[in-house]
Amino acid sequence: MVEMDLAKVAKQKNIRYFLISFVDLFGATRAKLVPAAAITEMQKAGAGFAGFAVWFDHTPAYPDMFAIPDPASLIQLPWQPEVAWVAADLKMAGKPVADAPRHALKLQIARMAAAGYRPKMGIECEYFLMNADASAISDHRDTQEKPCYDQSALMRRFGVISEICDHMLTLGWGAYQNDHEDANGQFEMNWAYDDVLLTADRHVFFKFMVKTVAEKHGYRATFMPKPFANLTGSGCHVHFSLWNRGGTKNLFDDPKGELGLATLGYQFLAGVLHSAEALCAFTNPTVNSYKRINAPRTVSGATWSPNTITYGGNNRTHMVRIPDAGRFEFRLPDGAANPYLSPAAILIAGLDGIEAKRDPGKRLDIDMYAEGHKVRGVRRLPLNLLDALRNADKSKLFRTGFGDALLNAYINLKTAHWNAYMRHLTEFERETTLDI
Repeated sequence: MVEMDLAKVAKQKNIRYFLISFVDLFGATRAKLVPAAAITEMQKAGAGFAGFAVWFDHTPAYPDMFAIPDPASLIQLPWQPEVAWVAADLKMAGKPVADAPRHALKLQIARMAAAGYRPKMGIECEYFLMNADASAISDHRDTQEKPCYDQSALMRRFGVISEICDHMLTLGWGAYQNDHEDANGQFEMNWAYDDVLLTADRHVFFKFMVKTVAEKHGYRATFMPKPFANLTGSGCHVHFSLWNRGGTKNLFDDPKGELGLATLGYQFLAGVLHSAEALCAFTNPTVNSYKRINAPRTVSGATWSPNTITYGGNNRTHMVRIPDAGRFEFRLPDGAANPYLSPAAILIAGLDGIEAKRDPGKRLDIDMYAEGHKVRGVRRLPLNLLDALRNADKSKLFRTGFGDALLNAYINLKTAHWNAYMRHLTEFERETTLDI
């Protein structure tokens, strides 16, 4: 396959600048703005970055990282077509940066391909629209106790929602619905599933696009898992299926299988259940994440997030849901999940389930929020980030799957993040401890 010449594309599409972009271990998007006149050299050698300046476990003594743009990922900004965004792969001293999230995902996709599988993924990104200083939601009239699907609140933000959706339609993503979510000020926008890497790249761009359009309208968008204690948090639910190498047959789809899911799908699902305590470190990567999955009942009456490691049919109270034939929904990931590391970790767990022929056991057809306490032997999800990190650190599966370089770097940085949190005194501590 001949690689796309970005300089020629720039001339054909009147692109003046390229955003050469990558995501660090904390999920932050980094970029350099490169004029089209320089893109040929960047496509060969890459744009230089200092790894210590972003969230990689590097020191100032490390040599430069070079971000090599992947032409297949190119997206021309619909709202600013003179600029094109392109995802990059990181190299250092001529070799891939081992702890680069996109590289990690590509390695897992290659492992899947070697086993004869082509993973596809759809995601549901929830976010809040807040006022410019992030002190409150953007719509002071959005006060219903059960605001989900609120038509009026949705239409009061039509300018933002329709602009984002129009951009996705222009880009050919197959956008198909937008709704007001379960929390006041919260929205979700859906587009078609596709190959895992393509969906991950689009996830990165979607977050950038939502924040940009929100700012244009005078608001601030956030994907923070739990920005308000009394409201439902923002998830990033993932729908997974495995296909044949050509992408023509869904290998999870079996009309004779229970709920239309093939044995292969149940084995993959079982791998996810088996490794859930460690998987949390990647799907729920912040201190705030655990205030979503371990939250008390919210204003709407339910958190819509799991706290136990269970699966069911079309039942949203479980960590894994089988909504219909040929796929399953993993409801654990939240809005802070790294768009590349999270699916990479899921693929590691899922492939282990297939290779070990794991059995998920009998599904639970109960309301876990109301009856979960009656079920014996159900494993609970970690209560905080530190517990999840410790689980990941001692996981032979993730150490083998990700490699020591990435896992050690991730654990080091995230543990420092936890320690920084622990140095922070809260008003709750003062109120409950001063008089002891």
